[in-house]
Amino acid sequence: MDKARILILSASFGDGHNTAAHHLAQALSRRNTVRIADPCDLGSPRTNRFLCKIYREVTTYTPWLWALIYRSTDRQDFTKPLPLLKPTEDALGILLDEFLPDLIVCTYPIYPYMLARLFEIRKKIPIVTVITDSIEINAAWTRSPSDHLLVTDNHTRESLITQKIAPEKITITGFPVSPRFGELPKLTSDAHISPFKVLYFPTSRSPNVRKIMRSVLEHDTHITVVLGHNVRRLYRKAHEIKQEYPHRVTLKGWSKKVPDLLCSHHLVVGKAGGATVHEALAAQCPMLIHHIVPGQEEGNIELLERLEVGRPATDPQKISDAIGRLLGNKGALWRQQKTNLLAHAIPDSAANAAKFIESKLPDS
Repeated sequence: MDKARILILSASFGDGHNTAAHHLAQALSRRNTVRIADPCDLGSPRTNRFLCKIYREVTTYTPWLWALIYRSTDRQDFTKPLPLLKPTEDALGILLDEFLPDLIVCTYPIYPYMLARLFEIRKKIPIVTVITDSIEINAAWTRSPSDHLLVTDNHTRESLITQKIAPEKITITGFPVSPRFGELPKLTSDAHISPFKVLYFPTSRSPNVRKIMRSVLEHDTHITVVLGHNVRRLYRKAHEIKQEYPHRVTLKGWSKKVPDLLCSHHLVVGKAGGATVHEALAAQCPMLIHHIVPGQEEGNIELLERLEVGRPATDPQKISDAIGRLLGNKGALWRQQKTNLLAHAIPDSAANAAKFIESKLPDS
């Protein structure tokens, strides 16, 4: 029997869309022929790379500006073709004709609109959209002509229902994280907290790196800093703090072992992106948010606060104060957050989503 052909459509504006697509492909490829594609890049590679660079710069240095842009898309009618996106839509049409998928998964919101137009002259096939944000969901997601919407949690499901989305169209699977999260042991709520191990993912705003590291190290802590693609820009500054605090700082560049790091640390200090937040949840690792992109990421913070497993701490003093509260009374607050996480973590989310997607294949 031939394997089903599943096309996953993603985009490189932020890490969440590609992260979700990659982990879904891992889970689906065991029983299906899977292809991941970025139609934005296929249609206009130069323009796409330029826009992705602008996106990173704006969200890092002028997040208020991105908030205006993001909220303006709430009012955009994507059912009508946009000239700027014509190369993307053309590339998507070619992709459909070449790959001949049985089902399409979208981790980026604009593709279902293009597919609806392309299906006017092609055979219609099921579309499953994986919403990578939580609670505060942009209308580009909710208005899309998808057959099914996969969401991260019940709070997000209830938010969509209040926006008049049919409940039967919405399924909770969790954000698709690495299968490693389901395999790795986690720190338990009765774990020793001396030293308190903090995992830190900085942005490229180099002046804040040293201040945040010092604010963490004011306590009985050890800090692991994952510099990622900012390694050239930030290494020298981070290394100064490593020399200042001997044996208490570990520096890493790009790491493939983020699941292992999250599961072995007491706390993560990071950005409010969907992938980062839901990886912390899957690892049962409490979280402090040091950088927020307004509009796009506020729902992720709201989710952490509703679950009582994390909070924003957007400057070094707030980070220090928050760690102090977590460690107070023999770590009572941290231990409570760990208990809360145990109740809400979905480490097998990619497998959940894959099972649902496979159930919607024609003749399944």
